[in-house]
Amino acid sequence: MAGKVVVLGFWTSMFGERSRIALEEKGVKYVYRQEDLSNKSPLLLQMNPVHKKIPVLIHNGKPVCESLIIVQYIDEVWKDQAASLLPLDPYDRARARFWADLIDKKFHVAGRKIWSIKGEEHEAAKKEFIEILKQLERELGDKPYLGGERFGFLDIALIGFYNYFYVFESRGNLSMEAECPKIVAWANRCLLRESASKSVADPKKV
Repeated sequence: MAGKVVVLGFWTSMFGERSRIALEEKGVKYVYRQEDLSNKSPLLLQMNPVHKKIPVLIHNGKPVCESLIIVQYIDEVWKDQAASLLPLDPYDRARARFWADLIDKKFHVAGRKIWSIKGEEHEAAKKEFIEILKQLERELGDKPYLGGERFGFLDIALIGFYNYFYVFESRGNLSMEAECPKIVAWANRCLLRESASKSVADPKKV
């Protein structure tokens, strides 16, 4: 489906990067507009009046909001341009959505606690964060990608958090390589893809 595509995002946002990676994987041309989150543009406020946040995908003037919904929209609209990002089997598709939901509701929340709180609560958050990483490692197993043999929806859901690997290490006093070597190796594989390397910010700059 042709038409003008615009992405409203922010350079350190792991959620905003999902939209860009999905579009790159599908070979869709788009315009990227960097938002100033302290002074949100009239376009952002118009296109996402409910949450007033990025990312927003604007396709032919119509907004799609929330990053995982955006990735699924891209997969459906441009289904004939490249392989499906979501698994074709209904059970595998449901499983991918389950893990993506866990990434947003548990991994992201635990990661934020590492750099925002101190003391005993910080240690508890660190323990929870590492346990979630180990759960993701078990899901990865010996597969090259979280979704299996091909890079897809679940990999897109997680790879943007690579932005913050250095933050997790420095604020959490931990080694991502020591705690979750398979996840680090997986991230390095993902970053060999142009779609990810073009979209994911440098952790040291973050």
